[in-house]
Amino acid sequence: MKCLNFTLFGNMAFFKKPDVNSYAYFTYNNVHKVALLGILGAIIGLKGYNQREIFEDKSSDFPEFYERLEKLKVSIVPLSSRGYFSKRIQVFNNSVGYASKETGGNLIVREQWLENPKWDIYILDDKSIESELFNNIADNILNNRCEFMPYLGKNDHIANISNPNIVEIEENKSPSYINSLFPIDEVKLDDELTYDDNNPFLFKEALPIRLNKEYNFYEFEELGFTNLELQNSLNIKYVYRLYDKNLYFI
Repeated sequence: MKCLNFTLFGNMAFFKKPDVNSYAYFTYNNVHKVALLGILGAIIGLKGYNQREIFEDKSSDFPEFYERLEKLKVSIVPLSSRGYFSKRIQVFNNSVGYASKETGGNLIVREQWLENPKWDIYILDDKSIESELFNNIADNILNNRCEFMPYLGKNDHIANISNPNIVEIEENKSPSYINSLFPIDEVKLDDELTYDDNNPFLFKEALPIRLNKEYNFYEFEELGFTNLELQNSLNIKYVYRLYDKNLYFI
């Protein structure tokens, strides 16, 4: 089966968590599926949250990019040590007049940004979306074109794309390990054995994987990234092999 592959990276990224405290806004460690669909939607000119259209006298349930790309299968491979990216709190002033009721109207904003994030992205051509949409995405990425500027969670952080290509992959129904993010509850991991003979690690994070239809809130699933082998993968699906890599498609 055909698959579009490219590397997504930037100097900084900020995938804002909806749960915050009074001190700072925090970021997810990895680009999540909803954010990735937004990047792909920008590349081919689909509308986002702020441009929702009215269809047949009723509001669409989702922004256009999500409505049309929701079923797309994607695989995300963090290109970092043990799947973790370094983060730093950035502090800046928002001094527009309506930013704060404090004296002078100045609001001090603190945001946690990822530093030098980088992922290998794989997009499966399994006819889960319209062929014209997939071909448009592939054509624009392969030819370094975009309709709207893609960014990594915030328009301060431009999304860079490199090494785009089309590859052939095949389904693997009994993988012994997984090289991408995958749902933790679909597998049983070995306690010690690793596929790369390095010290074992397991990174876990609750990430948005879809939007709630009623309010467009995130719906989450715990995803993992590890070099541990699988003891049991009977419940797992959507795993494909590319050379020596096993990729889970969310």
